[in-house]
Amino acid sequence: MKKNNAIKSELYNLCLLSLNHRLEAVQTKIAEIQESLTSETKSSAGDKHETGRAMLQLEREKAGVQLSEIQKQQNTLTKMKVLNTSKTICLGSVVYTSKSNYFVAISAGAFSIAGELFYAISPQTPIGKLLLGKTVLNEIAFNNQTNKIEAII
Repeated sequence: MKKNNAIKSELYNLCLLSLNHRLEAVQTKIAEIQESLTSETKSSAGDKHETGRAMLQLEREKAGVQLSEIQKQQNTLTKMKVLNTSKTICLGSVVYTSKSNYFVAISAGAFSIAGELFYAISPQTPIGKLLLGKTVLNEIAFNNQTNKIEAII
């Protein structure tokens, strides 16, 4: 059980690290846009100036949406009980299937731990929705392939 908790904790920490890197990148982008907006007000006037400001405003709104999504994912991670285990797949479960391994948390990509590949997925993703509520030996069909759930941590 200790090994299982270590895998789950490491996956959780990798998701946090991934989110923190994305957060830093978005915050840097917002700061750069703000700096550009400030310097844009000091430059030339006219249609070119207004077009430039409008483009920067759109970029700032886009970065704001990204920031909001990262904050939602941070909230999801803080709600997780990393060391809890369940017989049914739920938020925070590590799932071993006949084809792939999953960590049901946030969409953060693939992580390799001790030579095993795990996909960090959100419960809102198509595969996440299929897995939720399932138990060991249940099967799911995804991308024209059948996956058998072999273990849940």
